[in-house]
Amino acid sequence: MEKRAIFWFRRDLRLGDNPALLAAIAESDEIVPVFIMDEAIADRAGEYRRAYLAASLQALDDSLQGRLKVIAGDPTNVLHGLMKEYAATSVHVAAEFAPYGVTRDVRVEASGIVLTKTGSPYAVAPGRVRKSDDTPYKVYTPFFRAWATHGWRGPVSAPKKISLVDVKDSERGFPQWKIPGGVNLPPAGELAALARWKHFQESELDDYDAQRNLSAIDGTSKLSPHLRWGEIHPRTLLASLGVGPGPETFRKEIAWREFYADVLHHNPHTSRDYYAPRFAKMRYDQPGEKFKAWCEGKTGYPFVDAAMRQLLQEGWMHNRTRMVVASFLVKDLHLEWQSGAGHFMKYLIDNDVASNSHGWQWTAGCGTDASPYYRIFNPVEQGKRFDEEGAYVRKYIPELAHLHGAAAHEPWLASDGYSHGYPERIVDHATERLESLARLAEIKI
Repeated sequence: MEKRAIFWFRRDLRLGDNPALLAAIAESDEIVPVFIMDEAIADRAGEYRRAYLAASLQALDDSLQGRLKVIAGDPTNVLHGLMKEYAATSVHVAAEFAPYGVTRDVRVEASGIVLTKTGSPYAVAPGRVRKSDDTPYKVYTPFFRAWATHGWRGPVSAPKKISLVDVKDSERGFPQWKIPGGVNLPPAGELAALARWKHFQESELDDYDAQRNLSAIDGTSKLSPHLRWGEIHPRTLLASLGVGPGPETFRKEIAWREFYADVLHHNPHTSRDYYAPRFAKMRYDQPGEKFKAWCEGKTGYPFVDAAMRQLLQEGWMHNRTRMVVASFLVKDLHLEWQSGAGHFMKYLIDNDVASNSHGWQWTAGCGTDASPYYRIFNPVEQGKRFDEEGAYVRKYIPELAHLHGAAAHEPWLASDGYSHGYPERIVDHATERLESLARLAEIKI
């Protein structure tokens, strides 16, 4: 009788550089490849992320000769059913570290299923890098040094051959999630990830340190959705990084992703709660019309609005503008960071709970930053600095397309700035900056 192993795809929708898949192949004659659709999670994901996931699963299925099983249901029940049906003797996975994944795996194993865990979505798994006193790092820079010193294994090759069980019609529950009208999502899947990585290496990597903050150009890797779904592994990126300011800056960005995963691993409550508890006591406003204006890109601040509209149109936002819009929500509108993080989670196709929650908390001033709250981004000056000619603003805000150069950042100074229906500013930044600092003072007493 042939020995069969289940391979449970989760955040690793690829064949290349997948040690857990190789481990499953090594111990079995046939693989039962499955993706389990957790409908409760899917409902919370939002249309954009669901559409991207559907495309990614289809790409993975193509790589598996049409043999991927996509089954909706509770993972424990699905796995027990598959093990019985195919007489499978093991279930192989890559280890999970986010709170939901950890809890789910504990529940599965409590039912009697042993999960054989090999590798993780990270170059260095959360919990591995620790200080000399065996406590976790709380600040990025020393973490980065220790992370780089720790190092990581090189990538492994894709399997030359996979013997796969046949798939039944009842196990072909591919989601029919379509891209919403008017939305332009990037191509999904392992081949798309590798193509984007090649393009970035050839075109932008050497200048990444100088261009990554310029919102109007294609100066970032745009690999975050591929990393989020495991269509490419960070080891693959790190293995071919050369030397120089561009590659070194990109290496540090990968380390930021791993730092936030490590922080969340040690502080799972911070997916929705404060890393610095005292900030929960700050006086915040309730989301209302101003929050709605922020979500829709109608605050009257062009750089903020362009970013929010990019999110709605592409399911992605430039990293520099993510910080600017987050600062505006927390410091200018005085709303809690969770409101903004929830909006991002709904629309971002690269949403990663660790990076999203802790990126927001870093900007909000309640996270891991050593000198947090006093950093308040000026939305106008940020626009002039990182979108000097106003091209980013004009691309996403047609109401300001008639304004030339930096004038697009200050329509209130132009005689015809509001002639095409762009909204006036909902708050005065200088006033709200002082208000934000005053609220900080209240919890420092």
